[in-house]
Amino acid sequence: MSALFQPFTLKSITLRNRIAVPPMCQYMATDGLIGDWHLSHYAAIARGGAGLVVVEATAVSPEGRITPGCAGIWRDDQAQAFAPVVQAIKAAGSVPGIQIGHAGRKASANRPWEGDDHIAEGDARGWQTLAPSALAFGPGLEKQPRAMTLDDIARVRQDFVDAAVRARDVGFAWLELHFAHGYLAQSFFSAAANQRDDLYGGSAENRGRFLLETLQAVREVWPEHLPLTVRFGVLEFDGRDEQTLIESIELTRQFKSAGLDMMSVSIGFSTPTAKVPWGTAFLGPIAQRVRREAGIPVSSAWGFGTPEVAEQAIRDEQLDVVMIGRAHLSNPHWPYAAAKALGVERASWTLPAPYAHWLERY
Repeated sequence: MSALFQPFTLKSITLRNRIAVPPMCQYMATDGLIGDWHLSHYAAIARGGAGLVVVEATAVSPEGRITPGCAGIWRDDQAQAFAPVVQAIKAAGSVPGIQIGHAGRKASANRPWEGDDHIAEGDARGWQTLAPSALAFGPGLEKQPRAMTLDDIARVRQDFVDAAVRARDVGFAWLELHFAHGYLAQSFFSAAANQRDDLYGGSAENRGRFLLETLQAVREVWPEHLPLTVRFGVLEFDGRDEQTLIESIELTRQFKSAGLDMMSVSIGFSTPTAKVPWGTAFLGPIAQRVRREAGIPVSSAWGFGTPEVAEQAIRDEQLDVVMIGRAHLSNPHWPYAAAKALGVERASWTLPAPYAHWLERY
């Protein structure tokens, strides 16, 4: 029996298998408003058979977008635009999730195929970025952010809460907070990006304060019976990884006490000089350590995109759910292909019944 194709239950939600589609930015929104592209994209992905489909990083405020093409949920009309996407994912038998976040000092950037760098000063498409400290990220993303005041911190925390309410009300059943990849929350936790000397800087406890307070505030409005998760960069590959991982696991324990249900283990990407050891399932052992020491279910991405590797990560109890991203873009029916490769009996029934019927019949 394949471990990858066993159900997984978290709170009141049961995934039909351990396969999830992680957030993958499409950069096709207009003023934060998603459209036909998104409906077509997510409907196709969900029909492929994954247990969970998490919609792309969705900004909690205008300045929280990575690019002008990023999705947003800071207005009610933006939230309502997600309604057909939610229904399409549900109709295909998957659980609809959404990731909400704020890009911080990496915001106001060109779309990847238009440069993937900061929008030039004077270009009307750009905006002032925010960060814990007035430190630019580095080459390509050199715009200096404005250091956030305490009022800014309170406002952005409330922006997360308001976004969570809109996501809840439009029907998403799984919420992920984006605390990774060098964006705003990760920048608060990173000693390289955060040089504050108040309650939000200095010690690991202080650097984690914005993240923990935001999670606590969202937990108050997100339904208790639905999963609340976080994607968090638990290390930076910057030469001090053991210390960072120890601090990250301690913060994860605090997250759990505050109501976190699952951690998506990722990379900090807080500095442009990180030496990431890219390779097959390279985050698996790290995720397993977080799972064991923090006592919380985990998922992860990066290098799990072959059926045998994904299967082994579940069997070895490195992960509870495997995030399969780019492989789903090249083959939206990746779960069906994985089921066949792993010898799952009647593999076609990983697909919706109308597809499975034809594949079984002939």
